[in-house]
Amino acid sequence: MITDERVSAFIDSLDKGNTDFLNEIENLCRKTNVPVIRPQMQSLLKMLLAVNRPGKILEVGTAIGFSALFMSEYAPEGCKVTTIEKYEKRIPLAKENFRRAGKENAIALLEGDAAEILAGLNEEYDFIFMDAAKGQYLNFFPDVLRLLRKGGILVSDNVLQDGDIIESRFAVTRRNRTIHTRMREYLYELKHNEKLETAILQIGDGAAVSVKV
Repeated sequence: MITDERVSAFIDSLDKGNTDFLNEIENLCRKTNVPVIRPQMQSLLKMLLAVNRPGKILEVGTAIGFSALFMSEYAPEGCKVTTIEKYEKRIPLAKENFRRAGKENAIALLEGDAAEILAGLNEEYDFIFMDAAKGQYLNFFPDVLRLLRKGGILVSDNVLQDGDIIESRFAVTRRNRTIHTRMREYLYELKHNEKLETAILQIGDGAAVSVKV
């Protein structure tokens, strides 16, 4: 946790909550150790979706479908969500969750390697949510930037690595050093790219919110 836990708990307690079905999926994620967006990220997404009012959303990293369903729920009516996942064991669960929610026509799941799928996409998106393998964000970035329309919003989750991002690469565990280095490079790119205006926020495990200018 990179923010005061008592303050975070107080902020979370003010939230209006989600639908029963979203709560069910979120609880399942927590019980089975499937990654799920944290409460403060959920609040941020609700606000950004209300401001951006996207017609087309692209998500990189589906897991079992919670965040895709979440964005579909809080985006304007008629919004189409395209989400990418390569982990074969989670894909059937995501599809079943979309079916149970009645969202088969609103959410399209693309199966396979995100880098390959992103390279093959050509339409523009109003809103892109990056929540996949952290060490790959930098590799995905050129295509993500290409696919984001001017004025569109890119949200990158888990960018502060539980605070480890401020440490020397030699202070983090050896297995995390490559991810640590790549995430630092990714954040530098977000802040210095002339096509983006980016804010890095200390909520949840860190979020970067970028607007294409």
